[in-house]
Amino acid sequence: MRVPRLVGLMAVDARETARARGLSLNAPDRPDFHLAVVDYVVRQHPQPGTEVPRDSMVYVWFDFADGEGGGGVREPRVPGPPRGGLRRELDPPHDPEVAGISSP
Repeated sequence: MRVPRLVGLMAVDARETARARGLSLNAPDRPDFHLAVVDYVVRQHPQPGTEVPRDSMVYVWFDFADGEGGGGVREPRVPGPPRGGLRRELDPPHDPEVAGISSP
């Protein structure tokens, strides 16, 4: 059996997904894991797709370890920043006829 991807799932969904596959979950950073509901899984071991025997233990974490980031959940922000990097306002193109300069 292959380990499912649990990263990104809420605790309640991760428990249900693992149970449906015949796997056990352990959360070293959460002693109250059985009570957690809306916390999101940020790491797991073994990795998704790894072959394991039925009744294997899968470890999940809800907090990033030191040096792993953990900037929080990112959701889309509207409106997004303009495309193409920074822009600066440019003067309108110079029109010689408007400026009173005749062309040769």
